[in-house]
Order: sequence, then structure tokens, then C-alpha cells
Amino acid sequence: MNILILGATGFIGSVVAARLVADGHVVTGLGRNPARARLKQPAIDWRRVDLSRMTKPADWDDILKDQHVVVNCAGALQDGLSDDLSATQEEAMLALYSAAKRSSRPLIVQISARTAGAAGDLPFLATKRRADEALAASGLPYLILRPALVLGRNAHGGSALLRALAAFPLMLPLVHAESPVETLSVDDVAEAVSQAVSGGISGDIDLAADDVLTLADLVRLHRRWLGLPPARVFSLPRWLAGPVTWLADLSGLLGWRSPLRSTAMTVMSEGVRSSKAESGLATTPAAATLSANPSGVQDLWFARLYLLKPLVIAGLSAFWLLSGVIPLLAQEKTSAHFLPFMPEAAATALTLATCLIDIALGAAVLLRPLAKRALLGMLAVSFAYLAGASLLEPALWLDPLGPLVKVLPSILLTLTALATLDER
Repeated sequence: MNILILGATGFIGSVVAARLVADGHVVTGLGRNPARARLKQPAIDWRRVDLSRMTKPADWDDILKDQHVVVNCAGALQDGLSDDLSATQEEAMLALYSAAKRSSRPLIVQISARTAGAAGDLPFLATKRRADEALAASGLPYLILRPALVLGRNAHGGSALLRALAAFPLMLPLVHAESPVETLSVDDVAEAVSQAVSGGISGDIDLAADDVLTLADLVRLHRRWLGLPPARVFSLPRWLAGPVTWLADLSGLLGWRSPLRSTAMTVMSEGVRSSKAESGLATTPAAATLSANPSGVQDLWFARLYLLKPLVIAGLSAFWLLSGVIPLLAQEKTSAHFLPFMPEAAATALTLATCLIDIALGAAVLLRPLAKRALLGMLAVSFAYLAGASLLEPALWLDPLGPLVKVLPSILLTLTALATLDER
């Protein structure tokens, strides 16, 4: 069969795509930036598509041509600079259903979520619920899968946060430590999609393993999986999560997809539970999922760096903003460094220019779409500063305050940020 997968570069979508290729199907994968996925999975026909721009039925006509199945693995947690929930999870899906009804009427497999509960009215679940209801009423053949927390060899979002919390040094600080959490393997989701494609299942199905763990138990399980010694769980009061959630929401507005945003915290406040009935589908408990995928040192590195990454970005931003603002407060003194080599007016202009460049880079790195270019700019400017200062005033290398020496660790921190910048 010809199968179209939305969100095929994601955590779930990439596994579903690989499974359907292994089943012998012809798979087309959509993603916002599939360049790396094209190298990793060359058997898939990759197309670069932003779902938030696919909000009219006509946008789908060419893509849906000759497709027998459409699998929607795309989604986002909250609105922000990188995501538009209404456009991606609702408007694009309604346009897709309309286009599908006038084309080959493909089977639509929707990877959704439990849309009731404390977070049910938040945009994340409200847009999914409206898309699900529209699909059920469309007359198209469909399967809506509502998986619990999905675990696998790789990690993203909530599963990545579990690993980061498990690697926390000395203790495990948790909010909602006793909240119940149901899980399943990402391979279980791929198996369910495979069965739907072969005509084995349809309808609306909750998918979760039988075991129900607390959040604390799940984090302990991941800590053992990482090979770390046991650590005591400290249950933190909910109000302590407020500042962290506020900062995570702010980072979301800047384009960073933190799993600590308010939507995720609201969902976790009541736990991740399903209303599953007997579906006949195989599901894998968390312990079995992890034991089937033994961890390596790369998993430990990832877990330890995950919570450090936002601190690295924030630290670099503060460093460059301050390095631009502080010289402006003492402009004459700063300009004096250039006076032996140029007129006073040129020295003042150069001081202003370098300060503004530093401030611009410090602000730009906070914006996710600009972060990579800002980091590369930091490297270029840092090397330019070192080269210029070494030629014009080499004595600065011996200055007791180390104005040039301090640039070297900032370069290393910038390289670290670049190395950990990718989200997929």
C-alpha cells in the first residue's frame, strides 16, 4: 500500500515509518525538516511540509494522490514561536479530511491522546478532541489510537524528562511523585498501526500496558536502567513547580519545546491514565520496554545534559548581553583601548558597534529559530575579538583579570550548546 505519514521525523512517527517500510509498504514521510531523516531512512520518500500551512483542502490534493492510508503522528504541546496548535492539530486535519473525502478516501490513522480530565480544555487536548470528533463524523475509514506515555529506545518530551530526572545527582526531586502513570512501548504503537493498515482494527482505542506505576516508581525504574545507584525521592510541593513552569512556558513562546510547560504539568497533576477496554492489542510494560533496550553511555550523557542545556543557553545569553551592556556604561574607558590605533570618533563608533553586536547575539540565542545562527555568530565574533586583540594589544593576554583568557571557556560552552542544540 501507499502510506502517508505526518510527523514522520518524530519520536513515534519515525518508528511507525520504519515498521511500515519493513511490512513492505511504500511510505511517504512529511516533516518540517526531513534532511537528516532522509539520510537515516532512505527507503522513505521524504517531503518537507509544515502542517500549520496546510489548512485548506486544496493544500492536500497533490500529497494525497494515490495514497491508501494516512497516519497522523504529528502534534505539539503548546502554542509558541515554533508551534501553532490550532493550525497543526485542528485546521490542517479538517482540511485533510475534506480533501480525503473527494480523493481516494484513504484510511486515516490518528495518533491522539486521552482528551478528558484536568487538561481537557487546554489547547493541546481541545484541538486534538475536535479533530478526533471531526474524523469520527467524516465518514472516512479511521482508527483513533490514544496511547499512554510512550517509551522506547529513543526519547523525546516526557520520556526524555524521565531520563533527566532519573540522572539527577544525589536525590530525585519530583512534583506529583505519587501520580499514576500508564505506559507502553513505541513498538506497540507501531504494531497497532500495522494491524490497522492490514484491516485488523478500527474505531477508537485506548492503548496502555496493564501495569500502573507512580511517577516516582517510573523515575526509579529509569535510574536503574541508566545504571545509577538508588536515590531518595523528595516530593516537592506543587507551588514550587510554579516558577519552573513559568520559565518553561516563556521558553515555549521563544520556540523551545520544554516538557515542563504548564500543559504537561496539568496533565501530570492527575496522572496519565486511560479508560482502556480489552482491545486485543499487545502492550509492553515499562520494565520490559527498558530491559529490551539496554542503556549505553550515550543515554547517560543525554540524561545528564538534558536539564543543563537550557542553563547553557541562558548562561551564554547572559554572558553576551552583559558583555555588551557593561562597556556601554563606561564607554569612554572602553574606547580608550582603541585610541592608540584610530581617531576618537572611530574608536567610539567601534565600541558602539561591538557592544550592539554582543547584545544582538545574546538576545538572538534565546529565540529557537535563530539559536544556531546566533551560536555560530558567537564563535565568529569570539575568534575575531581574540585575533584583533592579539594583534593590537597582546598584553591583554597577561592582564590579571584575564579579559582574553575568559573568552576561551565561552567558546567551549558555545560549542557544547551547538552540539546539543538538535531536538530530533
